[in-house]
This record gives sequence, C-alpha cells and structure tokens, in this order.
Amino acid sequence: MRIVVTRPQAQASSLVERLERLGHEVVVCPLIEIEPLGDEPIDLGAYDWVVVTSPNGAAELVRRLRGRLPRVAAIGPGTTAVLRTHGIEPALAPRVSTQEGLLAEFPRPPGRVAFAGAEDARRVLIDELSADFIPLYRTIERRPPTFPHGDLVLLTSASAARAFGALELDLPALSIGPSTSAAAKRSGVTVVAEAETHDLDGLIRAVAARGR
Repeated sequence: MRIVVTRPQAQASSLVERLERLGHEVVVCPLIEIEPLGDEPIDLGAYDWVVVTSPNGAAELVRRLRGRLPRVAAIGPGTTAVLRTHGIEPALAPRVSTQEGLLAEFPRPPGRVAFAGAEDARRVLIDELSADFIPLYRTIERRPPTFPHGDLVLLTSASAARAFGALELDLPALSIGPSTSAAAKRSGVTVVAEAETHDLDGLIRAVAARGR
C-alpha cells in the first residue's frame, strides 16, 4: 500500500520508518508548518491548572516555561508522551481525547486555568473554564503544487485535515482521533478509519488493520 504522510517534515521520520517496516511505500507531503509565536518566558505560578491540547503545544510550553508548573491537563496520548519526556506527569488526561472530553472530567470549581495551545485553537475550554489563553504557535496550512498518488492519506491533526480537504482529492483518509476526523468530514474528506488510541501507536495499528 502506498501511504501519504502529511505531517511536517521534521516530525514525520518516526512515522515513516514504522510504516516502512510494515512493508508500505511511504511518501511525505507536508500540509502544515508549525511556527512558534515567541521566545518570551512563560510564568504559570499564578495558575491552578494549565491545559495543553497538542504535542506541539506541549513542546513549546516546556521550551518557554519558567518557574513553578501548576497541575497539567493534557489532551491526547501524544501530548502526554511529550510532557513525560520532560519529566512532567499530567494530573488529568481524559478518556476521550477532545476538548469536550476534558471538560466533562475537569474538576469543579476549576480554579484559575491557563490554556496553552495553537493560535487558532477551538475555544470550548477557554470559554467554559474562563481560562486565560496563551497562544504558543501558529499552524500554517500549505497547498502543494502537486499531491502524490497514494492509496491512503494519514491525517494527524485537524489543521492537516482541513488542508487536505481544501485540495478536493478523492483519496481515503485515516485519522488519528475524533477532532481530526470531525475536521476532515467537515472538509469533505472520506475518513475510512480512526485510530482507537489517538497517538502514533494507534495510527500504526489502524494502518495494519487496513492492510490485512
């Protein structure tokens, strides 16, 4: 099976290697770029919680963090994995890896909450928890002049799903999780499968199941 990976080039190598070990032909066609929004230190000492919703957000938060870290709520196994590589164990990781899933499990009253994520992040948690928004990075959608032929495209973020949908191609997609699937479907993309666990391990298992 020929699989198109849409992650940024710098983040694609691990996924590509694992797919190739399964015997697939893999081509990388990045549909998004990640642009950090600054280098200024972030002090979260006045907060009870910080919410992190993506691996990119986790990496940027760790890079810029200074001082005490409050309790961390992390959405998605990929986000948790990045935090753990820096010795940070989330106090809350919801069973359903969406903002709505986290909101359903968030303790009440929430106290003072910071939301650290993408500039264009959905505002469900910001609004419902009256959280202070700390934009950490910008996701830039790319439109390649040509898109490679493939049997399946892998979508690992809502931004990549929207960018792929804008190309209006008839290529089935496999999604990493519910938020990505929802964005893909809204963009007219045919999602043929979704990873049961919303991380690279789940994505690999879903690809393996499709290849049987």
